[in-house]
Amino acid sequence: MARRRKGRNVNGWLVIDKPSGVTSTDVVNRVRRLLDARKVGHGGTLDPLATGLLPLAFGEATKTVAWVMEGEKTYRFTVRWGEATDSDDAEGEVVSRSDRRPSREEIEAVLPRFIGLIDQTPPIYSAIKVDGQRAYDLARDGEEIALKSRKVHIIDFKLIEMPDRDHGIFEVTSGKGAYMRSLARDLGEALGCLGHIAQLRRLTVGPFTEEDAISLDSLAEGEHCAAAVEQVLPVETALDDIPALALTEPEAVRMRSGQAISLLSRSQAERVRDLEPGDTVCAMSGGKLVAIARFEAGELRPVRVLNL
Repeated sequence: MARRRKGRNVNGWLVIDKPSGVTSTDVVNRVRRLLDARKVGHGGTLDPLATGLLPLAFGEATKTVAWVMEGEKTYRFTVRWGEATDSDDAEGEVVSRSDRRPSREEIEAVLPRFIGLIDQTPPIYSAIKVDGQRAYDLARDGEEIALKSRKVHIIDFKLIEMPDRDHGIFEVTSGKGAYMRSLARDLGEALGCLGHIAQLRRLTVGPFTEEDAISLDSLAEGEHCAAAVEQVLPVETALDDIPALALTEPEAVRMRSGQAISLLSRSQAERVRDLEPGDTVCAMSGGKLVAIARFEAGELRPVRVLNL
């Protein structure tokens, strides 16, 4: 008989404002202990240097992580001109230097090249797998790594401030899988001055903003784990941009058992009036999320069933 995993059955999201100097895994483990949670994951890794939003999914919310990961993200970062590092950020070793410094006009003239669907090569110190191993493990072992470029979507890329000749502050909105370190590196190369990220902060992840975030210290100030659990947001918070569709109780029973619901009858026409084939909906019953479902061939088919 398998042993039952210890911990509380917590369901929902907690958005942590990650401090610099700790890994995302460190944050996950610390919060798991604070909440005495049985199951927890996160909605997108942040580098140890980075600060900002690290959404943590507990229990049934882990079934919605993919939708958060697919959402847009916003970052603010500072580029240090004149130095390239092996990690493309301030934690790495300087591998090349330049005396050249870009003007505001030069920077703004180059930025449009990096907006849209672009080719980007990830940093060698990244979680990309090479022959089954993480790139950062191979890099730390001194192995030569040649990572393949891939398409990423940069929605917006703006110069916010130039505090001095050695630094530029930028704000970026991107799709899934874009590396800000690569963006800073490639921008420095395009400007002929080199560059790496000196500071990085994530401002938004999918539906989550800084208003949703709490610090690790404030979370730890609770007298016991019950106080921390009260900070957890509902599972469906991660799915705010997905329309809801109310189910009857018999429909909810079928959906919870993994069965599709037919919506072909004339009486269902009003319910599906705004749905197109392939649309995803939050199937709800009694104010609770029953499943993430897809409308196909006149049926509502469960994609992920939640036990709330």
